[in-house]
Amino acid sequence: MTRRSSADPPSADGAVDTDVDADTDTNTDTTTRRRVLAVGGAVGITGLAGCTALDVLTGDEPAEFTAGTATVSDAVLDENGYELNEIFTETVTQEFEVAGSTQEVRVTNRVAEYDRAVELFGERYQAAVFAALATPRVEVLGQAFNPIADLNDEERAELILNRYDNVDNLDRGSEYTTSMLDTDVDVVVYTASAEISGAGLDVDIELHVGAPVEAGEDYVLPLAAYPENFGDGEVVRRMINGIEYSAEE
Repeated sequence: MTRRSSADPPSADGAVDTDVDADTDTNTDTTTRRRVLAVGGAVGITGLAGCTALDVLTGDEPAEFTAGTATVSDAVLDENGYELNEIFTETVTQEFEVAGSTQEVRVTNRVAEYDRAVELFGERYQAAVFAALATPRVEVLGQAFNPIADLNDEERAELILNRYDNVDNLDRGSEYTTSMLDTDVDVVVYTASAEISGAGLDVDIELHVGAPVEAGEDYVLPLAAYPENFGDGEVVRRMINGIEYSAEE
């Protein structure tokens, strides 16, 4: 499935246009589910990984950068009941204008989405969700930037809310530090009220929003959301611990 939509360009001199393509790499479930993340509109590009702006903007061909893949290990999934829903990519395309000419730049993010069923009022819903987002590191004139650094914690939290409608009362709660990819990652926990998409069921939810961590030439960001009464916090911590990364070949 391919989705294309407009996205606001990030603040950058010479930027004239941005749009997003989304493609599915893997889908292990034939049931139609709303994707957990909507990355393209929020994660733009501020430059290019490993190149200066001058290198890119004077080239003849579009400059393309694709993230590797961050996934949760099979052993951790087996222990905690989450299953892979899909792995998909979203490509942010932006044009820069320099000296009267236009140069196209493409940055591709890759997302692995997992979910598990929760039982509420005698019914089961795929309402516990976890995602690992990999996005290329970028560089402008020798200075590295994180494409999602300009998002604050609340904006990152909103990335994981696609399975829920009418989200309200997003409140910052506790914080904790855990391990991911052999380094420490800070995680902020939020609470909110919401409605499970397609079910019309009101629930209180809890969200875990991790800080981006460097992995190869990318950044990896863990995100999770689940009904608060489900009490999945410790499971989410283990999912974060179990994230693995493979670079784009």
